[in-house]
Amino acid sequence: MQANPRRVGRCAIRRVEPGDLIPVIEINLRTLPEHYSDYFYESLLAEMPEAFLLADMAGRPAGYIMCKTEYGFSNFKRLGFVKKGHLVSVAVLPDLRRQGIGTALVEEAMAGVRSRKCVEFYLEVRCSNNEAVGMYDRMGFSTRQKLKSYYRDGEDAYLMAIET
Repeated sequence: MQANPRRVGRCAIRRVEPGDLIPVIEINLRTLPEHYSDYFYESLLAEMPEAFLLADMAGRPAGYIMCKTEYGFSNFKRLGFVKKGHLVSVAVLPDLRRQGIGTALVEEAMAGVRSRKCVEFYLEVRCSNNEAVGMYDRMGFSTRQKLKSYYRDGEDAYLMAIET
């Protein structure tokens, strides 16, 4: 666990521990239509614990973020192959949104990505999720492309990215 977790109001942003995975999965099931296997959560925690974070409100899990590293074509350079962080999933419980928790989770995850020498950080977000798109815009992410029928239900996504 981090010595001095970041605080956002009554929330502490800290690394996920193995015992936190069930609450993380429960938040995912309550808030997002995309779900993952238990093994997927475990593998991301093992791969990149510095960017798998929990927002903890006095012992109540309030939100999470999980990321991974990848090598691939740059979202910014025309012919670049780079190491980048991928924001796989982020969620905050509905009754705790609009308090800065999501922004703090993304900022702390970006610090974890930077520590892994990633030069870019990217994510996919539903085109209809105006609040999230606005948050990422305010954080300096730019929309790099629109991904047609990206989600299982056929909805499009924006690929948004930022140089770290």
